[in-house]
Amino acid sequence: MTITNENEPQSRRHFFSKVLKKTGGITINEVERQAEKVARRYVRPPGASTELDFLSHCTRCGECIPACPHGTIFPLGAHTGVAVNTPALDLINKACHLCDDFPCISACETDALNLILKEDLKFAKVEINTSTCLPYLGPECGVCISVCPVPGAITVNLTTPEIDQKICIGCAICREACMVSPSAINMLPNM
Repeated sequence: MTITNENEPQSRRHFFSKVLKKTGGITINEVERQAEKVARRYVRPPGASTELDFLSHCTRCGECIPACPHGTIFPLGAHTGVAVNTPALDLINKACHLCDDFPCISACETDALNLILKEDLKFAKVEINTSTCLPYLGPECGVCISVCPVPGAITVNLTTPEIDQKICIGCAICREACMVSPSAINMLPNM
């Protein structure tokens, strides 16, 4: 019997051997395929690195979920396979407010979430639906520009807002503040 220190980083092999025992022996290729699928579909909390690294460090304790003061983090369901009960951001319904102290990261006792500079975050690609955005239809608005926490991410081209994808981090604050229902701000996978 081998005794290991729980604080030591897990090797990729150790992670997969634990996962294989818990999942009834699915192959490593299947674990990687499921992880890639989850990474394309769901957005992880601030400070998460690659999907495989995140899955290998996240203990599924759920401490980051109540730590989020805005209720943006939720646990993934059984349909996500190896990612079940890991945290994700609900950017369709709620924004990541980029809290100064990142309580979600502070609540993480492993290396699944690590401190990161706000300008290094990239959650999702943001797109303006020009068929529902008020300035594209005639009336003035500008709510998205006024609430955006990233200088220069949303600018005005004559009378209509435009998103600079190189600067925008995809936090969804503009989507949450949008006056149009459904929101004229679309969140797309960050690929």
